[in-house]
Amino acid sequence: MVERIPDKNEAEGSIPSAPTMPEQYITKEGLEELKKELNYLKTVKIREIAELIRYAASFGDLKENFAYHDAKEKQAFLQGKILELQEKINNAKIIENKKTGKIQVGSKVLISLNGEEEKIEIVGAGQADSLKGKISCDSPLGNAITDKCLNDEIKVRIGDNTLKCKILKIE
Repeated sequence: MVERIPDKNEAEGSIPSAPTMPEQYITKEGLEELKKELNYLKTVKIREIAELIRYAASFGDLKENFAYHDAKEKQAFLQGKILELQEKINNAKIIENKKTGKIQVGSKVLISLNGEEEKIEIVGAGQADSLKGKISCDSPLGNAITDKCLNDEIKVRIGDNTLKCKILKIE
């Protein structure tokens, strides 16, 4: 058996509060994307799943109705996703690119990585999407180039590899 040690701020016999998410660093555009996704889930997807549940329930006997149970699972997953997005939005800390000449969250950067040019954008961890060139500020590359200036050359260790990186352009 695992014994839970109460938090020092909890009163004796009280129900522990749910852990809160830390601040999420995000660009203004990233926050707008989260809000659009949340709106889509709350308006379109919720209706689709409600209709799916009604349709599956029309088959009768709910105890052994796989379609009904599957639709209810989809509904629970969707509700969890909605709560997660609301939490991210509520804890979002918008980062504005201040044009300091240094790389920061929100900067669009042209780099030479082992001699090959790549255009990347430095974003908060929740926005990272390497296929779209959005690199987290917490990733090895993002962390290494944050606060660097034009023409700076650095070596970045990623796993067993060491890459040479030169900053060619900062937007």
